[in-house]
Amino acid sequence: MSAEPAAVPSGDDPFEWIDEAREKRRRAGLVRTLTPRPADSPLLDLASNDYLGLARHPEVTRAAAAAAHCWGAGATGSRLVTGTTELHAGLEAELAEYCGFEAALVLSSGYAANLAAVTALTGRGSLVVSDAGNHASLIDGCRLSRARTAVVPHSDPEAVRKTLDAARAEPDHEGRAVVVSDSVFSVDGDAAPLAAYATACRAHGAALLVDDAHGLGVLGAGGRGALWDAGLAGDRDVVATMTLSKSLGSQGGAVLGPAKVIEHLVNTARTFIFDTGLAPAAAGGALAALQLLRREPERAGRARAVARTLHRRLTAAGLAAALPDAAVVSVRAPSPEQAVRWAADCRAAGLAVGCFRPPSVPDGISRLRLTARGDLTEQQMDEAVGAILSTAPTA
Repeated sequence: MSAEPAAVPSGDDPFEWIDEAREKRRRAGLVRTLTPRPADSPLLDLASNDYLGLARHPEVTRAAAAAAHCWGAGATGSRLVTGTTELHAGLEAELAEYCGFEAALVLSSGYAANLAAVTALTGRGSLVVSDAGNHASLIDGCRLSRARTAVVPHSDPEAVRKTLDAARAEPDHEGRAVVVSDSVFSVDGDAAPLAAYATACRAHGAALLVDDAHGLGVLGAGGRGALWDAGLAGDRDVVATMTLSKSLGSQGGAVLGPAKVIEHLVNTARTFIFDTGLAPAAAGGALAALQLLRREPERAGRARAVARTLHRRLTAAGLAAALPDAAVVSVRAPSPEQAVRWAADCRAAGLAVGCFRPPSVPDGISRLRLTARGDLTEQQMDEAVGAILSTAPTA
């Protein structure tokens, strides 16, 4: 009979600290778990980022399947080796033309696109001015950039201007500066003051880098994005990043801007050079979705209308919800624990909603996050509002 394995003495387990961290999360109500969803989920989905309802659109799924059959399941290598197909080139040309930019570069995710753009366009001696409400991928790009990063109050163009002013007097500042912001912030769904940011940049010769993940497909004529809507698309001092996983219902990310910026990223951006290319199925699906949006531009306006309707009905019933500028509707919860319970109760009532808690929210306020999908029917909106109100925490 074999002996029982000896217990690991306290202090000899190199991961013992994880137990303490897990207990702290539990006490704070911040434990996160993975919940696999079935292919035929009966839940009404207001939790995903499928803003236009294209992830399961027959044209999109057929194009993804056809791309996999033609090119294979994977890209087989980095973009600079074997990972660039005709689909990738076609998608980049279509994205650039539709969104009003000179050139585009497709990467494996929106996260990778933000890391690529921020790190390749900055560096030691330069300055990054970052909105306090920015997505984690932009924040991580700032951390990896080796540039000096100044975080300014949320949606405050005057703070941006003052920060750029102050940088001029610093002896170690080489003069290069980039202002970085989301176009639509994922927590409250509010839009950044892009025109005012551009004005501040131009007064100091700085570039403007905007993550348009939540603007593409929702804002601008036919969903061409927030920069198009602000009259900034294609300007020589403006660069956009975006995801293919939200309005286009696929996967991947892209950087759009002047051709020389894109060429610079091809040669210097580590998350492009050293990463396997986007799978052909994702590129094919995204391209089909973009072409569908071109034919049916009214989808963008419908998503915005659904968001406004949900906001109006929820606030009329007494809930606190931020006024949406795009397709994100954010409903405040009393605490992290109650937000988790509220989301679980909504699920039990047949509705899937997002649940945002610290540290995902910069202001420490927990929320339900609703996706105002453009394909929701009036009946589905009734069901969604009913489920949220019937399960809302009492004060």
